[in-house]
Amino acid sequence: MDQGLVGKRVLVTGGTRGIGRATVLAFARAGAQVVVCSRGAGADGAGADGGGADAGTLARELKETGEGHRLVQADVTTSAGVAVLAARVREAVGGLDAVVNNVGVDGQVWFADLAEDEWHRVMDHNVTSAYLVTQAVLPLLADGASVVNVGSSVALRGRVRGVHYTASKAALIGLTRALSKELGPRGIRVNTVAPGLTETEPGAGLPPEAVERIVGMTALGRICQPEDVAGAILFLAGDTSRYVSGTTLNVDGGV
Repeated sequence: MDQGLVGKRVLVTGGTRGIGRATVLAFARAGAQVVVCSRGAGADGAGADGGGADAGTLARELKETGEGHRLVQADVTTSAGVAVLAARVREAVGGLDAVVNNVGVDGQVWFADLAEDEWHRVMDHNVTSAYLVTQAVLPLLADGASVVNVGSSVALRGRVRGVHYTASKAALIGLTRALSKELGPRGIRVNTVAPGLTETEPGAGLPPEAVERIVGMTALGRICQPEDVAGAILFLAGDTSRYVSGTTLNVDGGV
């Protein structure tokens, strides 16, 4: 079924690698006009403001799907960086039909050893960035737009040596639920996708025995791929989910 994404204006943060990259390319191939945000420096290729080597190759792949895409360099953990991003989005596409808050980092440390700066690093990337970006682009969101937050299925289970990571992803669920109620009168939907262990994403470098254990708990018997998550994001951003809001969609293969 057609998701109605042709011509839609989409912002994806953390869009040059892993889930973000797969999502950006999926939107572009579906006919959307994509603004990609990356923190990295320097990129080559038409339509690129920043993002390093990953952004350079992404810019070239995006150009193959058509014109009008844009890569922007910005630090979305700060209000100053987000202000730059919002200005670039307004300049590039005028408004937005979908926002994907994908920026995030992992952290593995025993709670007894969890330092305050590490707590803030994970919270700033995984929660504060979603708050700052969504608030900054709120005037740009069209009525009926969609906001998709990329969380983690660990938020519903917890993880040893990951209290701060788990707490940050659980906070996204609360943010999603509350914000969906505030923005609902404008027809703006807010949802979270919660991937399981995803190849090429933080945590995928686990020892083979750990991966084998996780796969053994998964109904589908394999590790999640970035494209699996991208498909769920496009569903939540598209027309076929127009009555879905405030929900968390697990993409964990049935753990």
